Amino acid sequence: MTDYDAFLLLSFGGPEGPDDVMPFLENVTRGRGIPQERLLTVAEHYQQFGGKSPINDQCRALLAAVGAELEEHQEHGTDESSLPLYWGNRNWGPFLVDTLREMKAAGVKKALGFVTSAYGSYSGCRQYQEDIARARAEVGDGAPEVHLLRKFYDHPGFIEANAARVKAAYGELPEGFWDEARLVFTAHSVPMSMVRTSPYLAQLEETARLVAEAVGAPEHDLVWQSRSGPPQVPWLEPDIGDHLRALAEGGLRAVVVSPIGFISDHMEVVYDLDHEARGVADDVGLTMARAGTAGTHPAFVRMIRELIEERTQGAERHGLGRRSILPQLPLASDVCAETCCPRPERPKRPGRAGRAG
Repeated sequence: MTDYDAFLLLSFGGPEGPDDVMPFLENVTRGRGIPQERLLTVAEHYQQFGGKSPINDQCRALLAAVGAELEEHQEHGTDESSLPLYWGNRNWGPFLVDTLREMKAAGVKKALGFVTSAYGSYSGCRQYQEDIARARAEVGDGAPEVHLLRKFYDHPGFIEANAARVKAAYGELPEGFWDEARLVFTAHSVPMSMVRTSPYLAQLEETARLVAEAVGAPEHDLVWQSRSGPPQVPWLEPDIGDHLRALAEGGLRAVVVSPIGFISDHMEVVYDLDHEARGVADDVGLTMARAGTAGTHPAFVRMIRELIEERTQGAERHGLGRRSILPQLPLASDVCAETCCPRPERPKRPGRAGRAG
């Protein structure tokens, strides 16, 4: 098998304090023509939480958990346990290019990269490939190679972790609401142009089905949040807020909302669900429990180790998806094709800034 000498966590990044918010948002939206007033509006969302996104602390916690998992298995003689751990972000420190410089100085030649996205799409896969290529070019000769681990939308560990979070959320509902609560999954809305050129929607539908099946939910919905595009550009719908209103109009009394499109409770989860969606639920009389994300659940951390073992030891690949029914959902390849998940078409008019940290 191919030898690797480091593990690299790749994520989006987020501000660490009030002074970081506007520079961070400018990094996120550079070249997109986002109006300044829109950036100020989004900045205010961060300032309501002290100007700090939860995402960096969550990356630190995940990296520590992966390190502990690998150390535990070092006692059993597995080779991947000795991999040094690194972390680099797209939009805020530690920036990927700085991390690659650090890795080069430490003598790292070839690293396994884990992207904090379970699904194939331009922003969740191809753009990270572009980030790596750009950072390696800036570092120059001797920059470490980075090979991404595969997508894990139907890995048993990912499903188990999300199912456990959903079950815990059901337990938060008042007695008498458990049996009738609707299970509603959410993920980041994306332009339909991205849907047409990636497996994003199909993979999310399969994850939702698998988690719902694992918790015994008779019915479930998959809806969308955090839209950041101009209104004239078609994006995935319905929005979570609109869906909650429709459920209430239909006589429903309770919902469990599970953000399976995300692996940690960062700002988009906290603001868009715990603040905005919960406000809608309160307004329309819905009792709402919000499930946590996979985070550092032991099954999710174990999954990351197993993904490493797939690449370093040729270990068996695990997946629960219905590939005989959905042949468009194979186990992800080790190396993405050059044509996969291309950059979506840019709108001709300025749009809105998003919150992704």
